[in-house]
Amino acid sequence: MRLAVLLLAAFAAWWCGAEASAHEVRPAYLQITENARHTFDVLWKQPSNGTLVLKLTPRLSNGLLDADPTGESFANSFVVRRWENLPMTRDSFDGATLSIEGLEFTITDALVNISFATGQDIQEILRPDTPSMHIHLTGTGKMPVAAYLRLGIEHILTGFDHLSFVLGLLLLVRSRAMLVKTITAFTLAHSITLAAAALGYVHVSAPVIESLVALSIVFVAVELARHYQGDDGLTVRYPWLISFTFGLLHGFAFAGSLADIGLPPHNIPFALLLFNAGVEIGQLMFVAAVFAFIGLLHLLPKRLPSWTRWAAPYAIGTLASYWMFERIHVLTH
Repeated sequence: MRLAVLLLAAFAAWWCGAEASAHEVRPAYLQITENARHTFDVLWKQPSNGTLVLKLTPRLSNGLLDADPTGESFANSFVVRRWENLPMTRDSFDGATLSIEGLEFTITDALVNISFATGQDIQEILRPDTPSMHIHLTGTGKMPVAAYLRLGIEHILTGFDHLSFVLGLLLLVRSRAMLVKTITAFTLAHSITLAAAALGYVHVSAPVIESLVALSIVFVAVELARHYQGDDGLTVRYPWLISFTFGLLHGFAFAGSLADIGLPPHNIPFALLLFNAGVEIGQLMFVAAVFAFIGLLHLLPKRLPSWTRWAAPYAIGTLASYWMFERIHVLTH
């Protein structure tokens, strides 16, 4: 029976890993800037996974992006394309349609920022269900507050590695009081490093952080397995300490997701606050869903066999090990 659980966990890990690789959830970023010459510079960043690049193409109906890019490069798992000194009048943007071709076939978003020499900024988030926008030079401005908040919620709810870590901790916590301490410690820790990295006070290697995040999940899975064997480790006795320690790593990963899209410097503090709040809301939604699911299990007329509890640590550990080796492979190549 235990072999069946192991096989089930391995299959779940393979399937989830394949899904995570097949679908890109990191946002793309389009920056259009009117320079001092009153021509336009364009920066387009879209996520890539090695040689795998989503077919996303920015289009503007006034013809600004019809020319071939001036340059193309790869950096931090992003493809970066630039256009420089494109001749175009500011008035041609009024009423124009901006779209991201191919976005409707993905599960990612695209952040758009248009800056004019007059000081006017137009910001928006394009999504698979709304891959285009109409530009109006009057009545537009900063991105709505809910946009950054929603981005944080979506990031944590699609961040299967972070949710796996939280799930492992939830299964290890033995009381409500300790649960509050554990969640508070994780929130405090990732808020500190998220702010420090996003504001530029600390610089870390994204591949290294991602590998360490995966290792932290493996550690929690091993601690959970030990707990089920009757051997309580440090995580069971002091889950808040482990939560805070590894929460620092997860905060750097959150910051990488926010910083890699290249938000304008004057928007970082505002985006940081709302993005972090979104992460917290998404995390609490996940915690509530886990406890609701556990509550439903208790309502079953028959108790589940004792061996079924092993599915969680084996699935979490196998999946995290896959992530860890995958990220180490990227780090060493």
